[in-house]
Amino acid sequence: MQNDQGQPVDLYIPRKCSWTNRLIEAFDKASVQINVGSIDANTGLYTNTYKTYALSGYVRNKGESDMALTDLVRKSDEAL
Repeated sequence: MQNDQGQPVDLYIPRKCSWTNRLIEAFDKASVQINVGSIDANTGLYTNTYKTYALSGYVRNKGESDMALTDLVRKSDEAL
């Protein structure tokens, strides 16, 4: 829900898993949210920007979180 200024006013906004697009419930204690920093291609220095990825406990339980995060970062790098 949004107010007249377009700001979200809900008390709880659920996250979605970046890999499976499943909703991450409030009681999912195994889910993680990871910030991956952006690096300048010429200098190799951090550019003070990052992209946030959320992985659900389901993905982590299956042992696919490392592959999922690697693939998500690769796809976002190719899009740039």
